[in-house]
Amino acid sequence: MARDELVDRVRDVLPRGVHAQEKKMFGGVAFMVHGNMLVAPLKDGSMLVRVGKDGMEDALAQSGASIMEMGGRTMGGAVVVSGDTIEDDEALAEWVERAWTFVKTLPPK
Repeated sequence: MARDELVDRVRDVLPRGVHAQEKKMFGGVAFMVHGNMLVAPLKDGSMLVRVGKDGMEDALAQSGASIMEMGGRTMGGAVVVSGDTIEDDEALAEWVERAWTFVKTLPPK
């Protein structure tokens, strides 16, 4: 799936009342809430999802999730979810909700 299509789908599944800003990041768009990244669709159709350090174990236990690495470094508190895993709108919404559950605990930046 193309990144632009995934961006549109994320817009459609954002939890009610969540007003996310879109910021250019990772060569595409990241969805930000109060200055904190929520999710970011990636060019290969996968999606970076913020889950927090405490949410990593549970997130990584889910099918299609892996540790987020950039430039050979692990990005703590974030996972990459494969495009196949989020092909279904319900699955996409669950991952966006998982990110929201974490991000809403963070102070605004």
